[in-house]
Amino acid sequence: MTMHRIGTREEWLAARLELLEAEKALTRQSDELARQRQALPWVRVDKTYSFDTDAGSATLVDLFQGRSQLLVYHFMFGPDWSAGCVSCSALADGFDGFAIHLANHDVMLMAVSRAPLAKLQAYKRRMGWSFPWASSQGSDFNYDFNVSFTEEQQRQNAIEYNYRRNGHAMDLAPLPEPVVQMAAMSGTDAQSYARDRPGLSAFVQEDGVIYHTYSTYARGLDGLWGMYQWLDRAPKGRQETGVWCRRRDEYDAMQNHAGCCSS
Repeated sequence: MTMHRIGTREEWLAARLELLEAEKALTRQSDELARQRQALPWVRVDKTYSFDTDAGSATLVDLFQGRSQLLVYHFMFGPDWSAGCVSCSALADGFDGFAIHLANHDVMLMAVSRAPLAKLQAYKRRMGWSFPWASSQGSDFNYDFNVSFTEEQQRQNAIEYNYRRNGHAMDLAPLPEPVVQMAAMSGTDAQSYARDRPGLSAFVQEDGVIYHTYSTYARGLDGLWGMYQWLDRAPKGRQETGVWCRRRDEYDAMQNHAGCCSS
């Protein structure tokens, strides 16, 4: 027998109309937050970064591919890992479908990881993705935009992520069990896994100059998880108990509700 409150259609409608006002207020607040993001000062990027792409060696300007705006998803995939992060893979399942729409709206969406290009290409084929993916191996790009860290930073507790120093679960010692699990699922150890983090950075190009405009990390990525938006509208919500997602080709055929991790 259900433990949830049961009501009449009239009671449901009254509660739904009250919720509608809250949803409208949240939408207006979201619009205002978008305006504030766009009003942030731009920071000129003068440093030269190198990437490996399907088209060969590239610089940051090449990643724009003729557009004036560039969104980089910092996909967790370390050089020595055997597979990309499970959470990043679930998020990528969502943006793989709409990347083409952004590209035709003057916005290039590009994933960037530290793993070598050949490894990214193989994993991309496995997942059936089509979005562009560049390797930043050998470049300072990931480190400069605060999504990768050195062993020394880790040992000295000197990691600054999501605009805070040592303020994330992956900064804890010992590392939480979900981090250990996800590291194993990526074919690496927990300490190595924790030296890469997820994020999104935005850039714009005007008059031959590139500017960094925005970056977000950790729970700031929640709105980019397409499946979370659906789960938040399902009767029982996210129902998260630890690491619950798998890569799309790893689900058991008989499993219909178990198997992603929260950001």
